[in-house]
Amino acid sequence: MSPNVINFILIAAFVALFYFMLIRPQQKRQKQRNMMLASLKKGDRIVTIGGLHGTIVDLTEDKVTLKVNESSRLVFERSAVNAVLNTDETTSKSEESKKEEKKEETVAATD
Repeated sequence: MSPNVINFILIAAFVALFYFMLIRPQQKRQKQRNMMLASLKKGDRIVTIGGLHGTIVDLTEDKVTLKVNESSRLVFERSAVNAVLNTDETTSKSEESKKEEKKEETVAATD
């Protein structure tokens, strides 16, 4: 094989490696984020990029109004939403932690 063919194969291999290691995973993450932002609805519990937790009370195409406590409502850009908290998931986690605490208390009481 000539050196030109080997160089071309080497460059093609680097481009393919770069695509599958960097570009494709980033595109997947961006697609998932866009789907999450598009599926926001009233009543969802969310966390903003800044770490603020709240419940969506109003939603427009580019703004989200969060209820952070009984008297405070804050307006954010939709792109500031970092994650949607699944209420079932948070409830089950808190129930599991309560069960573990009870187990630890019974073990400590028996010792």
